[in-house]
Formats: sequence, C-alpha cells, structure tokens
Amino acid sequence: MEYKFTTDNFEAEVLQADVPVLVDFFADWCNPCKMMGPVVAKLAEEYDGKLKVGKCNVDENMQTAQQYRVSSIPAFVIFKDGKPVSSFVGSMSAAELKAKVEEALR
Repeated sequence: MEYKFTTDNFEAEVLQADVPVLVDFFADWCNPCKMMGPVVAKLAEEYDGKLKVGKCNVDENMQTAQQYRVSSIPAFVIFKDGKPVSSFVGSMSAAELKAKVEEALR
C-alpha cells in the first residue's frame, strides 16, 4: 500500500510509525518523478508490513519539504524511529532503489 503524506499527517504517519518509512518527495509536473511512480508503487507492495512507503507532494506540502531540505526532486528520505537515516535524489532503476532501501534498513 502506498501512502499519501501531507504536512498535517506527517508526524503521525512518518515520525511516529512503528516501521521504517520511505518518503518520496515529488511534484506532478516533474517527469523523473512520474518515471519513479511505478517503481515506488512496486516497492510499496514488495515491502508491505516491513516498510511504509508513500509520497509527499512538495507543491502542496512545501513546509515539510523545506524542513527536510528537499531541493531537487524526486527526493527519497528513509525515516527510522522518527529520524531521517538516509536520503537520495533522482530517478533510478528499481534495483538501485531497492539496494538503497536494503542498505538503510540494516
């Protein structure tokens, strides 16, 4: 399941989550973000129960994006125990994204 993170639900859904969380900071007009959409959706299915995966629209949630210093998109931030533990930017293959997630979950 893919979640939709907003400034209003970020604390409850991401910072207080009982499993690690991957946040995909994106924008509707961003082509690399669109390319990553199916990759992120597949990852959400694959890690269901072990990792919460969701998207945060930077245009609609600018305050949250700024708080985590998102300056380029797509930007991915992995949170564990309410803290960002890993971040990476740009489009990548499914294998690359999965490898980065695996590394952060160790």
